[in-house]
Amino acid sequence: MGQQARNPSESFVVMTELVLPNDTNTFGNLMGGRLMYWMDIAAALAAMKHCNAPVVTASVDNISFENPIKLGNVVHIEAKVSRAFTSSMEVHMRVWGEDAIRQYKYKSNEAYYTFVALDPDGKSSPVPPTIPISDEEKILFDGALRRRQIRLILGGKMKPDDATELKALFFKN
Repeated sequence: MGQQARNPSESFVVMTELVLPNDTNTFGNLMGGRLMYWMDIAAALAAMKHCNAPVVTASVDNISFENPIKLGNVVHIEAKVSRAFTSSMEVHMRVWGEDAIRQYKYKSNEAYYTFVALDPDGKSSPVPPTIPISDEEKILFDGALRRRQIRLILGGKMKPDDATELKALFFKN
């Protein structure tokens, strides 16, 4: 029983939070762990929208913090599924800080989280495929297989020799 393919934009979620004193470190910046927590929620919501099922976090890729988000600023987390595999989905996120008083928005970071859909028994469940439409969606979709192979190698679930997409970047037939 196949599921109807979905466009990444159908899973798009924006989560907005206000940075309060309890969210900050001693420098008045949003703590990275708090941001990662909010990102996990936003990404899970996008994954659930894509597959109409409960999901669990399978992996979190590198998160590099480009710009700190200050106390009193607003955090906007944009999340959407970039590609679906058999039972897993890669979710791409962009995080923006906003100084609502001075009226400017700035990029804080970007990341990829992977989620697995679950059936009622808590076992992995098939998810609908993705069909990218925009140029950006196509770029994210195409890179997702390479990112997935890197995650699988680093997690010890794939041998480097089996990473055909990665090898194709470095070796010619």
